[in-house]
Amino acid sequence: MSHEIAESLDSAEKQLRPSIVAIPARDEAERIEACLTALSDQQHCPDAVVLLLNNCTDATEAIARGLAPRLRYRLDIVNRELPPRQANAGWARRLAMQLAAAQAGPGDVLMATDADTVVPPDWVVRNLAALGRGADVVCGRVVVDPWEAAMIPAHLHADDALECRLIGLLDDIAWMLDPEPHDPPPRHTEASGASLAVSVEAYHRVGGIPAIPCGEDRAFVASLWRMDARVRHDPGIKVVVSGRIEGRAEGGMADAIRRRMVQQDEHADDQAEPAEDALRRYSLRSRVRQAWSSRRGDSGLAAELDVPASLVAGAVSGPYFGAAWAELERLSPVLRRRRVRFTELSREIALAEEVLRQLTPAEAMAAD
Repeated sequence: MSHEIAESLDSAEKQLRPSIVAIPARDEAERIEACLTALSDQQHCPDAVVLLLNNCTDATEAIARGLAPRLRYRLDIVNRELPPRQANAGWARRLAMQLAAAQAGPGDVLMATDADTVVPPDWVVRNLAALGRGADVVCGRVVVDPWEAAMIPAHLHADDALECRLIGLLDDIAWMLDPEPHDPPPRHTEASGASLAVSVEAYHRVGGIPAIPCGEDRAFVASLWRMDARVRHDPGIKVVVSGRIEGRAEGGMADAIRRRMVQQDEHADDQAEPAEDALRRYSLRSRVRQAWSSRRGDSGLAAELDVPASLVAGAVSGPYFGAAWAELERLSPVLRRRRVRFTELSREIALAEEVLRQLTPAEAMAAD
């Protein structure tokens, strides 16, 4: 463990020491032992783990109960038979986090992972450290299990590499034009329920995990961002997830892998957009941030957004910049998101690289 991480952990423990991990699980008999054991092998163990069994029909519960006496944390197993409209990944995570939050004190930390995920020994340490440095919520990265990744066709890996490359370049443009000091490079753009940590205060601020069937992790982090929570995308936090094509969550990674094995999707991930759109988006976001900070409308800004000046003034007079920006993104026709086709990825990558070259100061380019 680095000296910096150790010092940050000391600070984090003083402020946010108790931690509770929430895990939704559905028929995970083959993977639950590795998941729970990894949490017990932490350099700094969580105080408790809440395992929500969602409509399980296999031996997941029996395996977990057999492991419980050997684990270094308290394991709370809750078995629920959810009705059809709630028997989905989003609702299960919402309920698991609610159960964890019910045990937590106001200064505690809630963490989330998945039953098919194995966290590294420093997972809790690194999350506490990032929270100790001022983050309200910490997003880790996911890495597909290498053995299972090797069974995924090469063309899917190639598509994923291009998709990730463009999304990373667009995030670099965002940093150049409208930096967020609490989330400096190196960083990433993921918001996965396989690795989340959030202060109890921030969790309650947004009413917990949204009640939606899937995509609840991204929606949760987005709702925090809209209330100006300090979201940290820490690249040093990585967890290993399964690369199976028979998933438990509709709309999840397994669905995407299985679908793309048959036929390439028309469009890339919705985080991807044309480079020129990103240039406009983050330039305007910077100006909206300035207007919000000064609490003054800007007729020129309103014209560029193609939004009435009165609506811009109303948005930037609110208590949260994130909410103001989200509202103006919704209202502005020039900020309407355009998707990028997989066939366009290489061209958009080249355009994004050119945008970054134009944004990068000459002295920085010379240093490179």
